[in-house]
Amino acid sequence: MVTLNPRRWWALGALVASMLTLGFDMTILNVALPTMAADLGASTGEAQWMADAYVVVFAALMLPAGLLGDRFGRRRMLITGLGIFLAGSLLGALADDVTWVIAARAVMGVGGALVTPLSLSVLPSLFAAEERTKAVGIVSAASTLGLPVGPILGGWLLNHFWWGSVFLVNVPMAALGVLACVFLLPETSDPASPRVDLLSTALTATGLGALVYAIIEAPTRGWGDSLVLAGFALAAVLITLLVLRERRSARPMLDMGLLAQRGFLFPALAATVVMFVLSGLLFVLPAYLQAVLGHDALGTGVRLLPMMGGLLVTARAAQPLVVRCGTRSVVGVGMVVLAFAGLLGSRTTVESGYGFTALWLTLAGAGFGLAVVPAMSGAIGALPADRAGSGSGLLMTLRQVGAALGIALLGSLLAGELDAASLAASADRAYVHGMDLALLVSGVTALVAALGAALFLPGRSAAEVAAPEMAAAKADARQ
Repeated sequence: MVTLNPRRWWALGALVASMLTLGFDMTILNVALPTMAADLGASTGEAQWMADAYVVVFAALMLPAGLLGDRFGRRRMLITGLGIFLAGSLLGALADDVTWVIAARAVMGVGGALVTPLSLSVLPSLFAAEERTKAVGIVSAASTLGLPVGPILGGWLLNHFWWGSVFLVNVPMAALGVLACVFLLPETSDPASPRVDLLSTALTATGLGALVYAIIEAPTRGWGDSLVLAGFALAAVLITLLVLRERRSARPMLDMGLLAQRGFLFPALAATVVMFVLSGLLFVLPAYLQAVLGHDALGTGVRLLPMMGGLLVTARAAQPLVVRCGTRSVVGVGMVVLAFAGLLGSRTTVESGYGFTALWLTLAGAGFGLAVVPAMSGAIGALPADRAGSGSGLLMTLRQVGAALGIALLGSLLAGELDAASLAASADRAYVHGMDLALLVSGVTALVAALGAALFLPGRSAAEVAAPEMAAAKADARQ
């Protein structure tokens, strides 16, 4: 039985602050990237690495981070993660060249990978069952709320301070989280959890890193360049070795067997596609709003709100729709809306203006919200009880891989069009042409995912079918 801590809601507030920091850090840098790239003289590829360094490290370390907390103490590892994130933020604020910014983002990725799974895993030690669902929902919502906060906060900081302030703002919130964990959180652990497999962790990080490197370098070096081909080959070998090693392990860190289960695989792939499109879009769009339409950093953040608003509204409505219509229908519709938004956005011209952009941004956000919530819920709901931990970690890892590839691939499409000699005469038209190509690829990808959802996602689960009947029974009982 859980002994209720009278300060548990204060501790939850500190965890919310930590997750909110990670949430807006996902989008705050996108607004700052054009300014940072100009001040540091960064190429498009280097700007991609400033964004992707965090995501690649985060994805590679998500699974071992959770296991470290289980074995050596969740509070201890959570404090360590917040401390690492704080140190990376300080390094980023003080950096004066691209290399140091990329290094800072990688360090922050290590901290973020520790904080994200452990923020949820400490809740059972604070809250009894009747309060736990509410607490989990609050912490999960904090990272989502950070998405629209990031562009606004980043724009305001850039209008009043130097670009390093987008890193420095993390410091007080991370420090607050550390202090709260020290004084408010009890220590918990699970010594029986699997050991961290250092070789599998290294294979994940190097394999994903080699793949992202090859995609980012291909537009400038050429897709047939020997170094680019070597990167793709190395990634294929390392990821194959990872899969073979994990399949032979008695207690795998990366539970590949779950990918053979249709109920988990296809919702997980849908969530991965959503992150692919969302991350790529947030990478290419701020520079369009600043360089082509001429808005300042704060104006850029404000003009991203239609997408965030659409996302938050439909994310709230998605779960009741799933109860009525089933996961397949809601995810499929969300993907179709997302595809339409991408295809509509690919018609953007230099003369289109912001009104047209706001239209397809709102549709994109609505598609994101409709697709990602039921996809995540469906994937988690399909997990066996004894594999919930490893399955949740695999799901989050796939989402982060999608984010990394979205920034790398869609950013590379943009970079390839900017380098085209035929477009060199007009920087604005070159950028819009490259952005249109990235949006076209996003739309087609979402359309293919919509078709896959219609064909392969399971229909209404037993829980979804039973939900309306249970609600009706409760209503009859009250009468």
